[in-house]
Amino acid sequence: MELVELLLSDEGLAVVVPIVVYWAYCGLHAMLGQSRHLAKYRLHPSSHEDSKNHVSKRQVISNVLTLQLVQVVMVTMVMMFKGKEESGSSSTKTISYLKLACQIMVGMVWFDLWQFGTHRVLHANRFLYRNLHSWHHRLVVTYSFGALYGHPLESFVTDTVGGTTAFLVSGMSPRASIFFFSLCTVKVIDNHCGMSLLPSWDRISIFNNAAYHDVHHQLRGGNCNYSQLFFVVWDRIFGTYMPFLIEEDKQGMLHVRAPGLDYRRGSNKQQ
Repeated sequence: MELVELLLSDEGLAVVVPIVVYWAYCGLHAMLGQSRHLAKYRLHPSSHEDSKNHVSKRQVISNVLTLQLVQVVMVTMVMMFKGKEESGSSSTKTISYLKLACQIMVGMVWFDLWQFGTHRVLHANRFLYRNLHSWHHRLVVTYSFGALYGHPLESFVTDTVGGTTAFLVSGMSPRASIFFFSLCTVKVIDNHCGMSLLPSWDRISIFNNAAYHDVHHQLRGGNCNYSQLFFVVWDRIFGTYMPFLIEEDKQGMLHVRAPGLDYRRGSNKQQ
């Protein structure tokens, strides 16, 4: 009974819900990806998920489950500490929606900038790229449940530490973090799902999306479009933004093309 109460507490749900959301949302994307009606929105043929990638889907699933286990341990420790801190405080009143929105926004900006910074360092340093980040780039053609695939050490620093500090810096409660980390989970899956339902919007959006991130995963796109979760503004600020086009081929399928990559191999210089 105590275990059930623990799992249903705010702290317990903050640990469990994002993982449930991850696999449920990945399952939804997998089903949508098999729909003939939505095939025209795919950025790559489904067969390329096996033929062009350098890691099997079984290995990807095993890796993600391992990383999530590490995250469970870390998040549990943080939530236990946070729970004790709040239980010893007299401030238990419900916060306003405005304050909650501000906390979520602070968390989004912090986590986004943290991931952008670590992502760029992992590309700039050859040793770190070769030994850590190259794992994630084994997925040339991204798909939903490969969103978190990567080296365990990179995942710990980028996702676990980044998410933990975003939670602490923003001052959000365990209950608020359930929504925040579920939102982050949905967003990272959308960015790797390999589909563009609104091509015209994706090309000009201030938010990261599958087409924008697809440029980065292309074989010559590793030096641009580092933005990870929410906003692409970081690439514009630091000069790593690469404009792109979403074109329809003769078979009616979408194709992402970055003109700047067509004539400068690995360049991050805009046209």
